[in-house]
Parts: sequence; structure tokens; C-alpha cells
Amino acid sequence: MKKVVIDTNVFVSSFFGGNPLKIINLWKKGEIFLCVSNKILEEYINVLNRMGLENEKELGELLNLFRHNPNLIFTGKTPELKIVKDDPDDNKFIECAVELGAQYIISGDKHLLRLKKYFEIEILKPKDFLDKT
Repeated sequence: MKKVVIDTNVFVSSFFGGNPLKIINLWKKGEIFLCVSNKILEEYINVLNRMGLENEKELGELLNLFRHNPNLIFTGKTPELKIVKDDPDDNKFIECAVELGAQYIISGDKHLLRLKKYFEIEILKPKDFLDKT
């Protein structure tokens, strides 16, 4: 089964449907492993709260999935990498993928997408990832 790291922009976009939601549904159905770190999980929650979704039913269901989904791989510790120079905050996605052996980072972020690949980790837009599955 494929291990993926999902960038915050894709994760948040899943609340509005489209390809990001299809990817989250693959995780919910147990067809992919979602890899997250402390930094990524904190960013997911902070962005959703800033968007005013903290009281939404979907957010509660999602947080419950984080607690109980066996297809979630979590790490509290990641290597410190300085790969993305233009937006160093994006390094957390590469760090998580490296630490947990993910094959893919799914993103809409131009800084990450510009890399295309980091060693064996492919960095893809949601549609491109879905086309591969």
C-alpha cells in the first residue's frame, strides 16, 4: 500500500470536494497510508481553525479518524532538512516523508512541486497522484 504525505493545501481543500477529497477518501477506505508528523498535524488543525471550521461536524469526524484509523503513520520526530529554500516551512512535508518512508507528497504548493522528486519521493499534484492509483 502506498504511503503518502498530504500538504496542508490539499488536506484543507478536501473539505470542498474534488480530487483532494478523493485522496482523503482513499485514506478513509484504507487504500493508502497517510503519513503525518507533529508539525504537519498542528498545521492542519491551525489552518482549519483559522478558516472557522473548528465546530464543523467534518472536522470532528476527521480528528476521530486521526485517533482511530489504522492507516495513519505518525512520527513525533523527523530529520531537519533544508531542501525548500524559498519556503522553509514546506520542509516539514519532505522531512515526514523521509522519516516514514513515504513514496509520495501530494501538494498544490509551487515550491514543493518545483522539486518534482526528492530521492525516491515523488511530489505530485492531486490529479497526477490519482492518475497513478
